[in-house]
Amino acid sequence: MANFEREITYCINRFFTHRQIHGFAYRLKQSKFNTQYVDVLVDSLDPRYYLAIECKSISGKKLYFSQHFHSDKNNVHQVDAISDFIKKTGRRGFLAVEFRFGAGRAKEAYLMPWDVVLRYYGNVPGISIDDFRLCCALDRSGEEYDLPGLDTNQYPLSPPTDGEV
Repeated sequence: MANFEREITYCINRFFTHRQIHGFAYRLKQSKFNTQYVDVLVDSLDPRYYLAIECKSISGKKLYFSQHFHSDKNNVHQVDAISDFIKKTGRRGFLAVEFRFGAGRAKEAYLMPWDVVLRYYGNVPGISIDDFRLCCALDRSGEEYDLPGLDTNQYPLSPPTDGEV
């Protein structure tokens, strides 16, 4: 898991560097005594890139809310805690999921906006890989993920503003 969190952090920072956008992604350290609401925070003066990203790396073709998320000591489900954090901070939330299929098979990773995650949460037990494929697929070259459209006018994290079209 820590490797996927690091890869997402590098991916977002490469996006900023390539686009010459002021912003910075960083991983939050997990600690037994401190609450970690999400895995990666992204800071930018541009509100489109003021983000909170939860990362999951799973084997299989479906992410389950009961299996891949946890509840804290007060029985607050992780999805609810992340939603509350996003609301309080004004960040835009994303769920980054890496699907691992075993040795010799290519991994796939996707970014799903948090509001889409919330449409599934409470209504179905999980989200299938096919549902993630409808969102932003991360390109993979070697061992690195990249946001699509680095060399085009696509904006995978948010729609362009009027001045950027």
